[in-house]
Amino acid sequence: MRKFNITVNGEVYEVEVEELGNDGAPLPVRSTVAAKPASRAVPKQTKQPTPQPKKTAPAASAGATTIAAPMPGVILDVRVSEGQNVSKNDVILVLEAMKMENEVMAPQDGIIESIAVKKGSNVNAGDIMVTIK
Repeated sequence: MRKFNITVNGEVYEVEVEELGNDGAPLPVRSTVAAKPASRAVPKQTKQPTPQPKKTAPAASAGATTIAAPMPGVILDVRVSEGQNVSKNDVILVLEAMKMENEVMAPQDGIIESIAVKKGSNVNAGDIMVTIK
C-alpha cells in the first residue's frame, strides 16, 4: 500500500493505492515510506467569468412539446422550418457531439411551432431547440 497526496481543484486529498499483479493479487510490500501530512494548498484566485444571459427559446404555447438538446454539441443541420408538419420519428435536426452526428427526431406528430437554433449554433444539454404543437 502506497500513500499519495492528490490535489483536485485546489483541495489536497491523501489517498492510499495498492499495486496489483497480473493475477489481480496484491504485490508484496517492498518498503514503507513515512507519509507527511497533506498540506492545505490555497487555491489561486482567478477572475470569474461574467455570466452570459442564457439563450431562451420563444415561450411554448399550451399543449406544445419542447425538444431539448440531449447533450452539448453543435447543430450541423436543421431539416425543418416553422409551420412545417412532421410525423413521429422524422429527423428534425442533426447535432454533432463528440465527433459523432446524432439525428434528433420528432417525438410525436405535429407542427413545428418554433426553432430556437440554427446551423452552426452551439447548444448545451437541456437547451430548448425546437417546439412542436
